[in-house]
Amino acid sequence: MKPILEAIDVRKAYAAHVALSGVSLAIPEGSIFGLLGPNGAGKTSLIRIITQITGADSGEIRFRGERLKPEHAAQIGYLPEERGLYKKMKVGEQLLYLAQLRGLTKADATQRIKQWIARFELKDWVNKNVEDLSKGMQQKVQFIATVMHQPSLIILDEPFSGFDPINANLIKDEILELRKQGATIIFSTHRMESVEELCDNIALINRSRKVLDGPVGLIRDQFKTNTYVVEGKGKLILVHPDFEVVEQMERENGHFYARVQLHAGVRPNDLLRYLIANVEVESFREQIPSINEIFIRRVRETMPESLVEETV
Repeated sequence: MKPILEAIDVRKAYAAHVALSGVSLAIPEGSIFGLLGPNGAGKTSLIRIITQITGADSGEIRFRGERLKPEHAAQIGYLPEERGLYKKMKVGEQLLYLAQLRGLTKADATQRIKQWIARFELKDWVNKNVEDLSKGMQQKVQFIATVMHQPSLIILDEPFSGFDPINANLIKDEILELRKQGATIIFSTHRMESVEELCDNIALINRSRKVLDGPVGLIRDQFKTNTYVVEGKGKLILVHPDFEVVEQMERENGHFYARVQLHAGVRPNDLLRYLIANVEVESFREQIPSINEIFIRRVRETMPESLVEETV
């Protein structure tokens, strides 16, 4: 799959602060790409360079194989973390104004606004000032403004911030539908459960450098520890040279829970045969690390020792 956007050795500094230090990544077209990292890692600096709010000190951004140019802005939609709507302006007027700034005719903009307003159940608020809307409703309006011109690349910075679960699911469904229609989404968030659910690929930036990237499934496989979770009934006494008990708990009515790590070269079936011969196995599954666990582990691995000690 060809990349819609590439960052090539991008560097950016503000006075003595290095925001990006040689970051390179490729975002496959038609994918949902998670841009992850702790606060201050450099994510927002990269997004601002992609959206041409600021420029890189060196390196380049390529959009569909071309060096990023001002005219590419029409193909990009950006929802910033810090929302920015005109509070004294009516919702409908504001959406029409922003759509026309993006090159839509008044007729096309009006038609699309009606469709999005109906989809997000904002009909009763079209003639209200933005300041009269709740935070969640304001975010719906800004989401509509971001995608209404049907950009091929959509950048969403913390799109679920302030949403209740129902509206968060509504936005998730819209993100998936936009991808289905061919859009590429860069998705920056701290909500790792959303990353697990939505993202095809991720990149992790920490302390201005990219420290991890790739397809979500391959990254999770890369961080597996050959550990299996076992639940069952009976007296589990696991003493074996091929296995190591990481955790074990006794539960009510003779049930148990255990996490067992296999030594190199040992197969899951070897452990399962041992268990079946000694206890009643009710559940047996490999423990796959979550993106949140990988995020924390990789960030700690790339921190200076002095900072790691402070967090322990």
